[in-house]
Amino acid sequence: MPEPMYRQIADELRRRIEAGEIEPGSKLPTEFELRDQFSASRNTVRDAVRALTSQGLVITRPGQGSFVVDTIIPFEITLSRDSDTGLGGGEGIAYMEAAKAQARKPEEGALRVEIHAATGRIGSELQLKEGDQVVSRNQTLRIDGKPWSMQTSFYPMEFVTKGAIRLVQAAIIESGSVRYVAETLGFEQVGYRDKITARPPNQGEVAFFKLPEVGVSVLETSRTAYDRLARPIRYTVTVWPADRNHLVYNVGDVPPEIQGPTAAG
Repeated sequence: MPEPMYRQIADELRRRIEAGEIEPGSKLPTEFELRDQFSASRNTVRDAVRALTSQGLVITRPGQGSFVVDTIIPFEITLSRDSDTGLGGGEGIAYMEAAKAQARKPEEGALRVEIHAATGRIGSELQLKEGDQVVSRNQTLRIDGKPWSMQTSFYPMEFVTKGAIRLVQAAIIESGSVRYVAETLGFEQVGYRDKITARPPNQGEVAFFKLPEVGVSVLETSRTAYDRLARPIRYTVTVWPADRNHLVYNVGDVPPEIQGPTAAG
């Protein structure tokens, strides 16, 4: 006895998904297109999509259509790292090390450097006057080929004029910019304050992280670092999609975590 038509359609769509012809996160053909492709009724096509949904291969978003599920293994990053290689200012050192420890493949995006006026929160956190300039160092990071975070660190332009010229060069500082600033200018980072905010993603973040329009929030961590004289020396903003990141803080004497590909799951 032949399989029902809806099952044949579901099997063919599953074959396309598994073969990579329909990529994870991408939209299935519309109901009208599927009806035309398979010469099937509306109800038959809907039953086929429901079958894929029940198998966990497809998710339907009201008003948007049906999408291939992009299975994501969350990644753990410890924000309470030491001052030399800690998140933000370490040029992704902590991130890269954590990814490798979890048997993941990290990739750094091209570094972008900009100079602009310190306004609003940036000026406030760095205790700069209106009109003072800052250097921003912007970078994206990927894990296993998927976009995972966006990070921007801000430094007073005064650091550059005093000799820390590598801050305005669009190149990774291998030892980390925290250590570079300390060695070049004597501004040693001894502490930092973090603020964490959960919010909806903006359109740029939706596009970069390939997020659905609704349903996934982002976490924004803002870190202000201080030297021994309580002067702010760096302000770093990192954006993390909540569907793929677990942020960890260790306080006090705690044993190391056992990490691996499924440790964050």
